[in-house]
Amino acid sequence: MLPKENAEVLDGQAASLQSYIHSSEKQEALYKRTLFVVSISQIFGGAGLAAGVTVGALLAQQMLGTDAFAGLPSALITLGSAGAALLVGRLSQAYGRRSGLSVGFILGGLGAIGVIIAAIISSVFLLFASFLIYGAGTATNLQARYAGTDLANSKQRATAISITMVFTTFGAVAGPNLVNVMGKFALSIGVPSLTGPFILAAAAYISAGIVLFVMLRPDPFVIARMIEVNKQEPSTKGQVATTVQKENKKGVIVGATIMVVTQVVMVAIMTMTPVHMRHHGHELGAVGLVIGFHIGAMYLPSLITGVLVDKLGRTAMAIASGVTLLLAGLISAFAPGDSMILLIIALSLLGLGWNFGLICGTALLVDSTETSTRAKTQGTVDVWIALSGAAGGALSGVIVAGSSFLTLSMIGGILSLLLIPVVIWSRRGKR
Repeated sequence: MLPKENAEVLDGQAASLQSYIHSSEKQEALYKRTLFVVSISQIFGGAGLAAGVTVGALLAQQMLGTDAFAGLPSALITLGSAGAALLVGRLSQAYGRRSGLSVGFILGGLGAIGVIIAAIISSVFLLFASFLIYGAGTATNLQARYAGTDLANSKQRATAISITMVFTTFGAVAGPNLVNVMGKFALSIGVPSLTGPFILAAAAYISAGIVLFVMLRPDPFVIARMIEVNKQEPSTKGQVATTVQKENKKGVIVGATIMVVTQVVMVAIMTMTPVHMRHHGHELGAVGLVIGFHIGAMYLPSLITGVLVDKLGRTAMAIASGVTLLLAGLISAFAPGDSMILLIIALSLLGLGWNFGLICGTALLVDSTETSTRAKTQGTVDVWIALSGAAGGALSGVIVAGSSFLTLSMIGGILSLLLIPVVIWSRRGKR
């Protein structure tokens, strides 16, 4: 038996949650509050993910003394994000977004601390293990985009995704451009300069986790589940569930395929760009600038992209994603290695094409699921996205070592054209 005081507190909390079911005003207020809280966490999360992108390959290259495994950190980060995506999805389904996202971000911060220690003691084994754990931050940063959609209607979903993603830009752009500053800070405290960005990542990811744990109350996913259960009529519940299951299967496949293809192309080309630039004599600051433009293009256009996805439709933006990634691959392939302007254009287009694909694919996935399985399905799809990114990152170094950066970029551009037949297949079903 609970003490009387505790029972009264629990009853009060239950009544407070129940009040959201029949109040559209309270639902709208919670929707806006959720976007605000998640957006704050995304600023920190963006700064955290930039470290691995900017100097992960360079750190591995320095410690291993070869380019052949320079793509391995990216592969390990994305492989770790696969396991974390499954964990975060399951926790979110069982306990709500607050628990799942908080745990994921804090794990990412611990992984960044592990990378720092590995560099100090020159332990390759610890470095690779820490990159796996660090990947949890990347997975959580992506899964946070779903939180804003829990209480959004079908005409708000892409816009909600874009709002949370656009705030990632502030941290994601600042991170690579703080490479030199954080490198000097690292040297000043007696640790290798390339660990500087991971010091920033550790602080940023842990801060993001704390923000979500403290401020994401009440949990939007818990409220959305309560609203959906309340709306279902017992007499038609079985019929509705069967119909939705038949309609959703195709939507989930199409949305997942769009996100997987864009992830493979983006990770593969992005991973080897810093190594390609260093071979052509570019300084670390120049690498940070190009990656900063790339990450900015991944997130900054989100607000406009979300509106376009909601207004023009998921199909049109999926095709736009494929065409943009093709242009990025062609420019990366044929741009002179010493041309900063063309590299910035190529990497910016690479980020923009990924942005188009992620937002329209995510919107399709949310359209095609119910709250009874939504977070679990989202986590599973993000596992495939992470695994595809891991494959792209691992193979990118092998392709460049065996052939050239031109070959890698051409393969990526051609692969992006797969989005067009996928979209045609999805439209055929609608007709």
